[in-house]
Amino acid sequence: MDIYIIIGLVIIALAILGVGWLWITYNTLVKLKVRVEAAWSDVTIQLKRRADLIPNVVETVKGYASHERGVYEAVTEARASIMSASTPADAAKAEGQLEGALKSLFAVAEAYPDLKASTNFLQLQADLVDTEDKVMASRRFYNAGVRDFNTSIRMFPTSLIAGYLSFAPQEFFDVEDAASIANPPSIQF
Repeated sequence: MDIYIIIGLVIIALAILGVGWLWITYNTLVKLKVRVEAAWSDVTIQLKRRADLIPNVVETVKGYASHERGVYEAVTEARASIMSASTPADAAKAEGQLEGALKSLFAVAEAYPDLKASTNFLQLQADLVDTEDKVMASRRFYNAGVRDFNTSIRMFPTSLIAGYLSFAPQEFFDVEDAASIANPPSIQF
């Protein structure tokens, strides 16, 4: 065989391998990005579910402790922040506010034995705890997807083309001020 034919076949084979690698890499990155987007959707669904439960909890507590207006306002503001969050960073900030506000609300509820015994309140509290568990699971799943995606676009040789294909790192969903939700708030009557 002529050397030019061999060189031509090698070049064609390398081109086919390169295109194949590009195709597989692109599809893998798309799959990982879609997984991250789906996971974020799951997080927002759980956050909305929790935000929808909160007015019921607030109204139930209000019936027993009408003089705790500041607590209700804090919960309402935190709920509004969760509902308007559009990025993981916004959601994380709102998450911290809501955690603190809910702790205050439940601290108020502790002072009213009739409220603590109310089946309606107990059911709302159980629903909220269940939703909190689902929010945590959704956050973990989202952050795992972000970790996998970000790792993939930073690894060689994928990192060589990820930027050109418009794949940018995604944000993790972390609570901004973990210290603010680590300790229960102090409530004085």
